[in-house]
Order: sequence, then C-alpha cells, then structure tokens
Amino acid sequence: MSSSRGAARRLREQLAGDQIIVAPGCYNAMGARMIERTGFSTVYISGYGVSVNHIGQPDVGLATLSEMTDVASKVASSVKVPVICDADTGYGNAINVMRTVEEFIKSGVSAIHLEDQVAPKRCGHVAGKQVIAMDEAAGKIRAAARVRDEMDPDFVLIARCDARGVAGGSLEDAITRCQAYRDAGADVCFPEGLLSADEIAQVCDAVGGAVLYNRTGVSPNLHADVLQKLGVDIVINPGGAMRAAANAMWDYYAAFADEDNGLEERLKTANQSHPLADFHGFVGFPEIRELEELFLPEEEADKYDGAVGFQP
Repeated sequence: MSSSRGAARRLREQLAGDQIIVAPGCYNAMGARMIERTGFSTVYISGYGVSVNHIGQPDVGLATLSEMTDVASKVASSVKVPVICDADTGYGNAINVMRTVEEFIKSGVSAIHLEDQVAPKRCGHVAGKQVIAMDEAAGKIRAAARVRDEMDPDFVLIARCDARGVAGGSLEDAITRCQAYRDAGADVCFPEGLLSADEIAQVCDAVGGAVLYNRTGVSPNLHADVLQKLGVDIVINPGGAMRAAANAMWDYYAAFADEDNGLEERLKTANQSHPLADFHGFVGFPEIRELEELFLPEEEADKYDGAVGFQP
C-alpha cells in the first residue's frame, strides 16, 4: 500500500540532478512494483502496453482516457517512485486536453506526455502517422500548462513531437515544433522517431531544456550513458518487459496445451532460486497479515494463521 504523494516534486528533483532518468515501461501495478523493487527511480506506463494488454487492441488510438487513468491510478498507488504516463493526443482538442490533464493529476501520476498526432493516433514507430498543425498542437500544450499551473505546478508536462516520423517529416520540422511546445509551457520535449545519435544530439542542442528519448522501434538502442552525453534527460524503454512477459506466457501455455505433466514441477524447481520465489511475500501478504493482527478482532485474525497453500 504505497503512496505517490510528493512524487511529482521528486521527479522534478531528478530532472534537476546530474543523472539521466531511466524509466522502464509497464502496463499494470505488478510491473510497476517490479520496476521499483529492481532499483529504478521512475516508472513509465506504456500506452501501447495498456492497449494491447487491457483491451486486446493495437496502439491505434482505441484506448480511452478513462481506461488509461484507471491503469495510471492503480500503478501510481502501488509504488512510491514517480510515474510517467502516456496520454496519447490528449483525447481531443485543447479543451479536451484540459480535462485530460486534470484527470491524470487526480490519478497520482507525476507526468504525462501529449503528442501532436491527428486522432486517431498510431504507435510512434509504425507507418501512416500524421501530425496536426503546429499552432493547434502548441495551443493544446498551452491549455495543458494552464491546468498544471492551477492544480499542481510540480506536475511534469511532456510534449511529444511525431513530425520526424511522418511522410516527408524532417529533423528541422521536429526541432521547430519542440521549440514551439517548449515556449507554450512544456517542461520536457519528446522528439519521437529519431534515427541516429547525431539527430539526438542536434535536438538536444537546439531545443534547450529537458529532453525525453524513446529507446525502441526505429530509434537506436543506445546505452543510457551514451544518451546522457548526447544531452538526454529521460530515457524510456516501453515494451521490453512486455515482450519478455508475452514470450514467457506463450511458452508456458504452449507447454501446458501439450499436457506436459512435468511442467509444473520444473517451474517449481526453477522458482526456488528466483528472486520472486516468495511470490506471496512480494505481492504483500505479510503486510496484510500484520494489519489484520493490528485491527481485526483476535478471533477473526486467528483464522488467517498458518501456512499458505498456493504455490505459484
């Protein structure tokens, strides 16, 4: 039972520090807790991950505001570290964006990124993207900044620019848009779809202020130390853990479908030496047991004494 109180301020403190922020991606509270427990200072909620895992649809703008904030609130309440969340296009025009920012602030996340794609949007690393006019996009950022300033000035507003990935989109287009979004009130710029280390360095030099980099898809998979030297302040890796989990689940279900009677025994043996061997402990049963002893009547709390039979 964690609390995200003050997390937005901690994210701003991280941005003001000397170290690049590395934020692995997740799509639920369990993934967020694993990110925190393995030592990362920041969690990222992937819109792609939420769309694929919560509604079973590709990342083409089908996930709604309420679906995203539902996941966001559960993730933010499960960890103490700051959480950055994908907010797609803001789910409408500038007026819609104002409510979007309000709802995400209420959810407890520390930051969101808003992109300049047309609606319905597409994953930033697939073909067919289009962007809205720069003035319209800047207006959406101004509207978002107004709500941020009124509700929680610590909340971090990230402006994502998809201009580099559209047909004919140039690096100069992306830089110009990022500069406009910065002027409109964005705290961080997120140039999506950059193609080389040189492009990353050019954007960081030209835009000024904090830059977020998405280490996936068409963009080079550079080490965090290299990215920091290029000028990047935040690096996200949205889908790596999702792919690893999906592969592991597929392998398990495929073996189970073959009625492999030795499967569960092999898993049990493998789990004994794994950091998650005590799965009940990781998900919080001991803490719940302590609270039961504190607050339940003695005869009620005694019902829960003894070993737990479930063996994952």
